[in-house]
Amino acid sequence: MNHNDRPKDWLEAELQDTLDEDFEIEFSEPMLSMEIRKIYNQQHPDMLDRKVYFRNLLRLQAELIKVQDWVEHTGAKVCILMEGRDSAGKGGVIKRITQRLNPRVARVVALPAPSRREQSQWYFQRYVPHLPAAGEIVLFDRSWYNRAGVERVMGFATDDQVENFFRDVPEFERMLVRSGIILLKYWFSITDEEQQLRFMMRIHDPMKQWKLSPMDLESRIRWEQYTKAKEDMFARTNIPEAPWYVVEGNDKKRERLNCMEHLLTKIPYQEVPSEKVTLPERKYNPDYERHVLPAELYVPKVY
Repeated sequence: MNHNDRPKDWLEAELQDTLDEDFEIEFSEPMLSMEIRKIYNQQHPDMLDRKVYFRNLLRLQAELIKVQDWVEHTGAKVCILMEGRDSAGKGGVIKRITQRLNPRVARVVALPAPSRREQSQWYFQRYVPHLPAAGEIVLFDRSWYNRAGVERVMGFATDDQVENFFRDVPEFERMLVRSGIILLKYWFSITDEEQQLRFMMRIHDPMKQWKLSPMDLESRIRWEQYTKAKEDMFARTNIPEAPWYVVEGNDKKRERLNCMEHLLTKIPYQEVPSEKVTLPERKYNPDYERHVLPAELYVPKVY
C-alpha cells in the first residue's frame, strides 16, 4: 500500500472489490441474448428490487456467520437437505448460504450416481459417511430422497425398493434427530411454465448448458409423474421430528432470502462472544536478504 494513501481510501477500495465479487456471482445470465432476457423479464414483472435483495442478503449472511460460530463453539450438528425440481434454484440457494462461511465448517455434498457396489449396499449407507460430526454444517444438494423422486419416476428403483424406502426413512431420520442432529428438509417448488422458461434459458446460455443433463430433459416429459411422486413423498415422510418446508422459487431472489430467513429460525443459535482481534507487529530481521526468484516462476501479466 502506498504510504500516501489514507487507510480509509484503501479500505473502501477493498470493500468495493468484495461488492464486485458479489455482483459477479449475481450476474446470472451473462451470455443470454437480449431477446431471451427481454422475454424472461416480461414474465417476471414483480421481481424483488435489487437494492432490497442485496441489503437483506448481506444481513442474512452475517447472521449465518453467527450460526457457524455457534455450531463450532457448541459442537452442534446441522444437516440440511435441498430437494426440488430440476432448475428450481437449489444450487443458487446453497451458494448464497455457504458464500461467506468457512468450508471446513460448512460443506456441500452432491453425490454422483451410485456405483455398482453402492447399488448393492443398504440404501442409506452411501449417505451416512457424509453426515455432520460435531461442529459441522452439511448441505445435501439432493439426498436420500433420490429414491422417492428420480429413481422412482425413471424406473431405476423397483416398487419394492421404493416401498422399503418409505418404510425406513421416517425411522432413519428419527435416529438422526435422536443422535443430536438438527435435520432440515427443504423442497424448492416452481411452476411448469417457469421450469420450461429456465430450461430454454439454459439451452441458449453457453455458460449454463452443462446444467442440462439428459435426465433433466426427461423430467420435462414426466412432469406429472414427478408431481405425483412428490405428493406421495410428502404424505409418507413429513414427520413431526423432520417436517418438510416448501420454498416457492419462481422469483430466485425471494426464494434465496425466504429460505435463509427460515433456516435461521430453525437453528437455536446464539451469538458467541469472541475476543477482539489485534494485528501483531511484524518482526524485522536486519540480516535477512530476500532472494530474487527466477522470472519463469511468475505468471505472465496478461492484464
